[in-house]
Amino acid sequence: MEESTGIFEHILQQVQAQSFFDWGAVVCAILYLYLISLENPWGWGWGIISCAFWAYAAYFQYDLYVDAILQLFYIVISFWGVYQWLKGEKDQEKLMISWLRTRDHIWLISTGLLASLIGGWLFETYTQAAAPYWDAFTTVFSIITTFLVIYKKIDNWIYWLLIDSVYVGLYWSRGGYLFSVLFLVYLFIVVKGYFSWRVLYKQQDVV
Repeated sequence: MEESTGIFEHILQQVQAQSFFDWGAVVCAILYLYLISLENPWGWGWGIISCAFWAYAAYFQYDLYVDAILQLFYIVISFWGVYQWLKGEKDQEKLMISWLRTRDHIWLISTGLLASLIGGWLFETYTQAAAPYWDAFTTVFSIITTFLVIYKKIDNWIYWLLIDSVYVGLYWSRGGYLFSVLFLVYLFIVVKGYFSWRVLYKQQDVV
């Protein structure tokens, strides 16, 4: 019992010691994902702020270079997300929630795994990245899944469930305990988002 208490206190101290950039990224990221789970387009704005903090922390604090690049990509693509959600795909019609086809899953997964292997090898060979293959895996599939969010594919939540689970271990191994806690919180919001979007999907079919 005392050993468990000691471990908890150590983790709590580590979480409290996280930087301003860590906390900024975490708070804004939670707001982002929560609003996105409600299909609220203004969640993208909080995502942009979170990514700016996150890019700095990933690069300068944790040596996760691929993840830092990913955050910069998010900043750019988030503006496209806002546009798509506010204006829709065509003729300014509302973008509707939908499902991916099975063949789309097969193509995305196979392409994503191949890109992860190539990216992992490149970063292992040419950089000092801490976990090149896991870093590449989460980066590639996060990019893929972000596009699924932009185009309102319900399946995005299933992909995020896997990606965020990997991130928990990845950041924990690098001492990023606050980010690990964030991804644990993410897992609950992801489940909520999945069921919320299913309800919204059924409602739009009725309208």
